[in-house]
Amino acid sequence: MKTWILPLLAIGIWLSTADSAQAYTWIKVDLSSQRAYVYKNGKIVVSSPISSGKKSKPTRTGTFSVTQKDKWHRSSFYGSFVSTSSGKVVRSGVDSRKSSPPRGTKFLGTKMYYFLRFNGPVGLHAGHLPGYPASSGCVRLPYDKAATFYNYASVGTKVVVQW
Repeated sequence: MKTWILPLLAIGIWLSTADSAQAYTWIKVDLSSQRAYVYKNGKIVVSSPISSGKKSKPTRTGTFSVTQKDKWHRSSFYGSFVSTSSGKVVRSGVDSRKSSPPRGTKFLGTKMYYFLRFNGPVGLHAGHLPGYPASSGCVRLPYDKAATFYNYASVGTKVVVQW
């Protein structure tokens, strides 16, 4: 083997490793400032206000990974009972684990579009931001930002939740 080939191979390996490291994407959720960030190539590429879990159902801190992406996700727990014949809401604000649907109704989960599951049932998703922690543990984002976070993330993307 010619002596100049080995240095070229080493440069090629170094470049491919550097490219992989540069493409590293992760999400940071800062509960104290009620903001979330997407980092790519070591730099913030997206920043957004959030609404995290309220005191009675806080968002847990730690390092997690995205385990599921579901663009049109609906909650399995929180939502409304709707009439099976008309589709109109009969009762809203229900927890499906605590209430059974009245006769002639069915449970319809709350929209949680652009859902990025990262800790059991908890995820980042589009939702209402009242300006303070108000969710049941999830991290709500404005609709447009939720779509952007969703597009940057993959299953396996690291999510760091901290104070």
